[in-house]
Amino acid sequence: MALTLTKNQSISLEKTAGSGLSNISLGLGWDPVKATGFFGKLMGGGAIDLDASCIVLDDQLQSIDLVWFRQLKSKDGSIQHSGDNRTGEGDGDDESISVDLKSLPAAAKHLVFTVNSFTGQNFEKVENAYCRILNRSNNTELARFNLSEKGQHTGIVMGCLSRDSSGWQFKAIGQVTNGRTADDLVNLAMQAVRG
Repeated sequence: MALTLTKNQSISLEKTAGSGLSNISLGLGWDPVKATGFFGKLMGGGAIDLDASCIVLDDQLQSIDLVWFRQLKSKDGSIQHSGDNRTGEGDGDDESISVDLKSLPAAAKHLVFTVNSFTGQNFEKVENAYCRILNRSNNTELARFNLSEKGQHTGIVMGCLSRDSSGWQFKAIGQVTNGRTADDLVNLAMQAVRG
């Protein structure tokens, strides 16, 4: 059964999966807030273009790769993005990032997952947002982090997957920020891992 994480909570993905973990995916889902009333509908609720990204850091917390809607694959091919969803419509994950843990280069120590609003709409206009980690070998959900914090922010550092001597640890971060692209969130991602 999947664990629902709170801010700053960490889990060992190997222990949660129960065996050697080789392939995971991070799924991101959200819905645009439904417009209510005549003026609400007139002003529009509508589509929200949130973007999931993965910032790859080395042991010195320097960015060595970035997977996002403008680069759907890591340089070595071990991380792949599902593609850009510009609306948030429909059930299930709206965007996902798959990671082949065994093929990651040794220099990759931290994978920081972020979400940002490319169109600049803030998170007051988003509901039911979550991220979840799946074991791709058997398609089971290992952990879920609900992003319930509403506000004027346009970005969130969701969580970090870090490699240590005992395997892969996932930490739910939930640090809100502002930024339209993953490039805007790199420095905050470094601080979140350090912090």
